[in-house]
Amino acid sequence: MDIAYLVVLFAIGFFGSVISGMVGIGGSIIKYPMLLYIPPALGFIAFSAQEVSAISAVQVFFATLAGMFAFRKGGYINKPLVFTMGLAIIIGSFIGGYGSQFLSNSIINLVYAILALIAAIMMFLPKKANEDMDYTQLTFNKPLASVLAAIIGVLSGIVGAAGAFITVPVMLVILKIPTRVAIASSLAITFISSIGSTVGKFMGGHMLLVPSLVMVVASTLASPLGAKISKRMNTKVLQWILAALIVVTVVKIWFEILTS
Repeated sequence: MDIAYLVVLFAIGFFGSVISGMVGIGGSIIKYPMLLYIPPALGFIAFSAQEVSAISAVQVFFATLAGMFAFRKGGYINKPLVFTMGLAIIIGSFIGGYGSQFLSNSIINLVYAILALIAAIMMFLPKKANEDMDYTQLTFNKPLASVLAAIIGVLSGIVGAAGAFITVPVMLVILKIPTRVAIASSLAITFISSIGSTVGKFMGGHMLLVPSLVMVVASTLASPLGAKISKRMNTKVLQWILAALIVVTVVKIWFEILTS
């Protein structure tokens, strides 16, 4: 694997992780299509969907860990929310991550496309959370949160995404969680989810060591930078950035599926 290829992988990891740290996602919504399409477009060997999902799983683990530490002092991480959704999502993500070895590349891409489409639709639904509320008094529907997290875990585990790109919209629209709490808490939940999906992918035998390490280094450097930027941005701007990323990805991935 030559230096130019490693530089491309690092650039994908760094750019994606800055954005993911800003909007509270693990970065797979950005890096999954980038890893799938950019290397072959530049003349390098293409990764399969199985390999991309495995690389994404490892990268998300470290990206969310770094981003979570950047948010830990702001008081935005809601522990009951993290515990409720995290417990359910790690079980689901392990099942999805391990079970993905029995699925074809086209099915994995289809699952990813469906998840991204749902997330895109939800980002444009009205959000009713009180952004100015006392975050220590936050309440939410725990059974509903647990069921939704388990479903997200299974589906996102299949594609190596820890599910934050759909967890955040679910928090905002269904659970009525304020934006900054949703972003910070989703990083913690996504970190927990990525444990299950990473172990599942490893046991499935699709892990690529060198590309994964390059993405990990890029993520560890870039995610805290994105989290720091996030704290200084308007919540509406953060929501629109996340919505734009999801929509662009949805259009690209569905175009590929429908024309292939």
